[in-house]
Amino acid sequence: MKLHQELNQLDRDTCRTIEVIQPEIKQSITAVDKFDSDGDELYTPPLNFSMVDNGIFRSGFPDSANFAFLKTLGLQSIVYLCPEPYPEHNMEFLKANNIHLFQFGIEGTKEPFVNIPEDMIREALKVVLDVRNHPLLIHCKRGKHRTGCLVGCLRKIQRWCLTSIFDEYQRFAAAKARLSDQRFIELFDASGFKDIPPCPCSCSRR
Repeated sequence: MKLHQELNQLDRDTCRTIEVIQPEIKQSITAVDKFDSDGDELYTPPLNFSMVDNGIFRSGFPDSANFAFLKTLGLQSIVYLCPEPYPEHNMEFLKANNIHLFQFGIEGTKEPFVNIPEDMIREALKVVLDVRNHPLLIHCKRGKHRTGCLVGCLRKIQRWCLTSIFDEYQRFAAAKARLSDQRFIELFDASGFKDIPPCPCSCSRR
C-alpha cells in the first residue's frame, strides 16, 4: 500500500514537473528558430515549396519570413495565380531583387462546376516555359489547387502519364484534392505547345 502511494505521488510530481518545464522549452525554440548553433541565419521555405523542374519552383504564398530563402534562388520572375493585389511588402521585396511579377487572376473556388479559365492557364504556361523568365516561382495561396493545375498542365506538355501527374497533384493537395482540378488537367490539350522535350523518366512512356 505504501509503495502504491509513493508511485501515485511520483506520478503527480512528474505531471507537475512537465507543466513547469513546457513553457520554457517553447520560449527557447521561439528564440533560436531563426539561427543555427553557429549563429548563422536559417532559411524558411514557403508553404508547400518544391522544385518543379530546372529553374522552376512552386509554393504557397510567400511572406517576409521566406524572403531570405527566396533570395538564394536568384529568382527572375514570380507567377502569381490569385486575383487579389500583391501585398506591398512583397512588392518591395520584388523591386529590391529585380524580380518580375506575372499575375494571372484565377479565382479560388470550392465549387465543383466552376470552370477553370483555360486561357489564363495557357498564358501562364507561356511565361513558365520561357527560359528568359527563369528561375521562376509559381504560387497561389496554399500551393495546392491553382498551382497544382498549372503544374499538372505543364506535366502534360512534358508528356508525363496521367498517373504520375495525379500522384504529384495529390501529394500537394492531400485531403483537399479536387476531382474538378484533375478532370481539367486530364482534358487539357497540350498539343498547342511545340518543341518541348519529353520527361526523360519512365513516366513518359505510355
